[in-house]
Amino acid sequence: MNYHERDAGAVDLTNCDREPIHIPGAIQPFGFLLALTPGWAIERAANTEAYFGSPARGLIGKSAADIFQPTAVRLLRERIASLRGDDSVERMFSVRLISDQPLFDVAVHMSDRLIILECEPAKGDEIEVSSMVRGMVARLGATEQVGSILREGARQLRMLTGFDRVMVYRFDPDGSGEVVAEALEPGVDSFLGLHFPATDIPQQARALYVRNFFRIIADIDETSCPIEPIEAMPPLDLSMSLFRAVSPIHIEYLRNMGVRASLSVSIVVDGKFWGLFACHHYSPRLPSFAERSASELFGQMFSLLLGNALREETSAYEDRARKISDRLMAAAAQDVDRLNDAEWIGDLVLEAIPADGVAVSIDGESSLSALTPASDDFDRIIDELKQREISQVFTTPRIADIVPNAERFAHKAAGLLAIPISRRPRDYVVLFRAEQLRAVRWAGDQAKNIEYGPNGPRLSPRQSFEEWSNLVRGEAKPFEHHEIRVAEALRTSLLEVVLRLTEAASEERRRAGEQQKLLIAELNHRVRNILALIRALIGQTNRESVSVMDFVGTLDSRVQSLARAHDQLTAEQWGPGHLHDLLTTEASAYLSGEAQRLVIDGPDVTIAPNAFTVMALVFHELVTNAAKYGALSDSGSVHVGWAMDDDGNLAIDWEETGGPAVQAPERRGFGTTIIHDSIPHELGGEARVEYRTAGLRAHFVLPGRHVAGIGEGNSNRTENRAQAQDHGALIAGRHVLLLEDSALIALDAEDKLRELGAAEVTLASTNAGAAAALDSGKIQLAMLDFNLGKENSLPTATRLMEERIPFVFASGYGGDDTIPSQFDAIPVILKPYASQQIAQAIAKLDPDNPPTGD
Repeated sequence: MNYHERDAGAVDLTNCDREPIHIPGAIQPFGFLLALTPGWAIERAANTEAYFGSPARGLIGKSAADIFQPTAVRLLRERIASLRGDDSVERMFSVRLISDQPLFDVAVHMSDRLIILECEPAKGDEIEVSSMVRGMVARLGATEQVGSILREGARQLRMLTGFDRVMVYRFDPDGSGEVVAEALEPGVDSFLGLHFPATDIPQQARALYVRNFFRIIADIDETSCPIEPIEAMPPLDLSMSLFRAVSPIHIEYLRNMGVRASLSVSIVVDGKFWGLFACHHYSPRLPSFAERSASELFGQMFSLLLGNALREETSAYEDRARKISDRLMAAAAQDVDRLNDAEWIGDLVLEAIPADGVAVSIDGESSLSALTPASDDFDRIIDELKQREISQVFTTPRIADIVPNAERFAHKAAGLLAIPISRRPRDYVVLFRAEQLRAVRWAGDQAKNIEYGPNGPRLSPRQSFEEWSNLVRGEAKPFEHHEIRVAEALRTSLLEVVLRLTEAASEERRRAGEQQKLLIAELNHRVRNILALIRALIGQTNRESVSVMDFVGTLDSRVQSLARAHDQLTAEQWGPGHLHDLLTTEASAYLSGEAQRLVIDGPDVTIAPNAFTVMALVFHELVTNAAKYGALSDSGSVHVGWAMDDDGNLAIDWEETGGPAVQAPERRGFGTTIIHDSIPHELGGEARVEYRTAGLRAHFVLPGRHVAGIGEGNSNRTENRAQAQDHGALIAGRHVLLLEDSALIALDAEDKLRELGAAEVTLASTNAGAAAALDSGKIQLAMLDFNLGKENSLPTATRLMEERIPFVFASGYGGDDTIPSQFDAIPVILKPYASQQIAQAIAKLDPDNPPTGD
């Protein structure tokens, strides 16, 4: 029985999904491919004759180190060592691979155990493209609305690539998509507003788009080049390949559209495949390697900006909805019976979640308002929700999918969103949406013809791309994700009302809501500042970069420096940061266990948060320069000292000794600008840098208004740490009880306790489990999560006090107004757990005189 006979009756829309597009066995012919073993022997090859004068089979078994220039071999080995995982690709521009041959642009990645090299003749235009990307990002950053970002993104990518049509293609929840923005060559037909079925992008292609953000098809009429040897070898996985040959089904798809070349860039928002830049050209087109690399980088940055804009829109909507929820809470708390009034609920809820009707079912009693099913039909819907034990917000655009014969009232209620308002699946507020009769403009008939190809039966792409419409019946407009989130918030609020929470709890909710708004406002402010700073870093770093890879590496190190400074500030609850910690953290990446090479001498100074990130960038550039060219690049050392001067300002001196001879830079790059200008320009201070042959010296003056506090001295700070470590010895060798209801958090905390020296850690998730552990008589120390879900840890804390066993609390809310006053003497660790926080809290305990609560 052959393949055709076996599968002839099983053709469906999954045929395209089963096509093995990641192992086509061939590449596009605009470059050559070599697959090397770890020992650099050539195991596979394709399209080599034009470059090596030898067909691919003639290179099998030879060593790549023998046919490439020695300098190229060293560069390739360095880049291979830099690969960070299976989905990592390193790119190199204008490399002299072969003598008497032009320069090549090279991409290298790993495929299983093999090293994949993809090489094409270089065009040498990466510097111009890099400048273009900077301008593109700047223009994108000037837009705020989602629609404007989509349109500008399409326009910018078309300007970069020169394709006839650039579309922004957004996916719907069902996998189908719509063209929501486009940029066109004059005279090219518009696809704006057209829908495409989910089958146009098979599942395995979607998975590849999330791994490999970029795809180029230079000419669908060119013959692909087979990867030799073909026989007796497992297929080569080309998932991360830049040259991967094109599926015959996809070639047919493009040919039916009249397209000769295409380019795709993934749009991934919050880790999800949001959409796609789809570029079409009606003649062959191959942008340069640098242009393609820039397009991929632009797509990633576009995804970040789009994600931020989407979140801002959602946040604004949810803020309005939160105010409506507060009004509903306030009114219902005074008169719970009003929850039975569907009209009253509708007047409030429908402002936040648009719908055509509202119905309520509480304790078997129903109330309906506006467009809803009849009372009997509504009861059938409620019975179905109870049988399904719907205890969370539930939505469907087609009630007929869950309730038989629901089509007959679809003109009034075709879709629903059910909000449970009781702990058991019993009481519901249900929003209804009427049938949405809508014409969907599809790009061609969705039907695909069954054909028998070389791989057996499959579905061929649509033969026509003329606009084709159909009418959707019996279906409502789906409730969107942000509307569902609002419904979940309403559910929480209504549950509290139904359960008649106390007046104290209502006050706590109000305070929590105000605090949340303040936190959101503060977060928005800080995020905008960070984005503005990163945009500035991108622009300035680009000016001094000589290649895309140099740009990415330098930018990454500077952003990492900001991240480290942010971590230090958040560890202090966004309070002032320690200058000593800032220096040691920045230098730790370069010292590799030789901390003595950084000598710090000065009092324990803390810097205000607004100045801390500026100082972080300055010290990052100083440390990086010292590691690349100065004292830390050799066997030298760096001495940093500071003191308060007579004017109340902080004077800081940086001196490098023992390193290579220092020369002043020939040009002033962005790093040098940061060192010279950041403190004077942003903080109103002073900066003086001397490039002495014996070592770089720098002197900075930080105005006193940015100094938050000053201790007795660095030696005392070290002594205080040593004392904390001595107190931390209370953990060493002890049997610790950890009471925590979250399994993942408990395992993480257990690891940290063992790192701090605990001999044994017993985990418990309830007071009953903790009591069993205490009954063993082995517990010597305890750490208690205060909130255990349905209970708190006060019973265990009380027993520990009675038995005089030292313990600390842990809480995600803080100790204020949370833990009873009788436990005021007990240290509280704020979640998430950190080793330093745990050690500091336990250091406050007195093992010889634990609190008794008296």
